[in-house]
Amino acid sequence: MPDLFSPLTVRGVTFRNRIAVSPMCEYSSVDGFANDWHLVHLGSRAVGGAGLVLTEAAAVEPRGRISPADLGIYRDEHIEVLARIARFIRDRGAAAGVQIAHAGRKGSTRAPWEGGAVIPESEGGWQCVAPSPIPFRPGEPAPAELTQSAIAGIVEAFAAAARRAAAAGFQVVEIHGAHGYLIDEFLSPLSNRRGDEYGGGFDGRIRFALEVASAVRAAWPEFLPLFMRISAIDWVEDGWQIQDSVELARRLQPMGVDLIDCSSGGIVPYAKVQVGPAYQTPFAERIRHETGVLTGAVGMITEPRQADAIVRSSQADIVFLAREFLRDPYWPLHAAKTLGAQAAIPKQYGRAF
Repeated sequence: MPDLFSPLTVRGVTFRNRIAVSPMCEYSSVDGFANDWHLVHLGSRAVGGAGLVLTEAAAVEPRGRISPADLGIYRDEHIEVLARIARFIRDRGAAAGVQIAHAGRKGSTRAPWEGGAVIPESEGGWQCVAPSPIPFRPGEPAPAELTQSAIAGIVEAFAAAARRAAAAGFQVVEIHGAHGYLIDEFLSPLSNRRGDEYGGGFDGRIRFALEVASAVRAAWPEFLPLFMRISAIDWVEDGWQIQDSVELARRLQPMGVDLIDCSSGGIVPYAKVQVGPAYQTPFAERIRHETGVLTGAVGMITEPRQADAIVRSSQADIVFLAREFLRDPYWPLHAAKTLGAQAAIPKQYGRAF
């Protein structure tokens, strides 16, 4: 049995293999509602043999969306359609997960195929918020600096999102703390210039992330896993570094965060990211070996033997695939054939395999 296809149990959930569908924005919602696109997009990856299928970033409040077309989990009315999707994923043998998020200063933008520019409030955009009034790019509107009471409100919004996720039947919640969105904005000294207890040194800058994790863990059933995605480094000399991520993971583990999903970058547009095959896997390996917490590797993982080697060599416990799943929804079934493993082939597709 290749290590990639060995099961993994985290709390009360057993993943049938170590292959996860990474959150990928689809920009296909209206007022945060999932629809048939999301059912087919996510459901086909479960049919395709993934062990875990995560939704795209689901905003915890309307102003926390990246774009007006983002998925949301900020209204009770969102639960019904999300429940249908989660049920289908589970029925196909995969674990159903949802990533909960707040875009912070990187919100109120157009979809990528519409250029991705900031949408003015006069055209239906909104005032973004951040730890400090520093725009993502020069010339963009400055975000409003969050007050402490507003910070507390967003922490509660994350907790409420976790309760909705449980009501919808999801088995995993992943907190989005990466890619320059709100939690990451608090973590990085490049975007957090606050002078209160949510800024300054390391302990101040991680406070918001810890409060969100604590609130979500309290709202999320004890028997279900909680993940957090982080940007392990900013790729900027005076930004957030890997040793910061190691210490953050060390603080999150006793709070009930079960796995650190290790991505990188996104905090500033001028970062020099050193891209290459499995280029972020060393971050997952270091965090795993220095803290003992489970980790996920993501980023240009495309080949079955490459993915199997990551798990076999204990660099990470799960591999997250994104664009490769866009190219091939049935990647796990094809990987199983390449590696000589048994896969959960749907009976409807048996004659093809």
